[in-house]
Amino acid sequence: MAVRWRNATRRRSSSIKVAAPLATCTEEEQRSVIRFLSSEGVKRIEIHRPMKVQYGDACLSLRQVYEWTRNFMNGFSSVTDYPRPGQAHRVVTPKAIAAVEAIVKEIRRVTVKEIAAHLDMSHGSPHHIVHDVLQLENKKYLRSSFDSPSYLDEFFLR
Repeated sequence: MAVRWRNATRRRSSSIKVAAPLATCTEEEQRSVIRFLSSEGVKRIEIHRPMKVQYGDACLSLRQVYEWTRNFMNGFSSVTDYPRPGQAHRVVTPKAIAAVEAIVKEIRRVTVKEIAAHLDMSHGSPHHIVHDVLQLENKKYLRSSFDSPSYLDEFFLR
């Protein structure tokens, strides 16, 4: 595959020979390649083409190559992607797992909604703990939300 390398002072033609595609790669590695080639003056599309061959499905999109090239040309030098504000990831701590497990062991037929209300969590966290971490089946251990909660009152009033 022939790729034209464009330097600030001259143009030269060069071919990039791709050995075997990389089995694993990180986005930081790909950004390092983008940073190097963009500093050499290589066009963005000419950066993306051999990367697509080399990295396959794990390759950054052309849009991401354009954005990172623009960032590097504007003086940004880090290849790490800083966290952005937004919805926090689900935090499942050993303390939360132990609390959910204690409730489920004491009262087998408790709903996820009641666990969430008692522990002051969103619905998703106890659901994830019950179904994915503890791997409890809904029919066997947890009651539906339509069952009468009268026997749960003394537990939750502690």
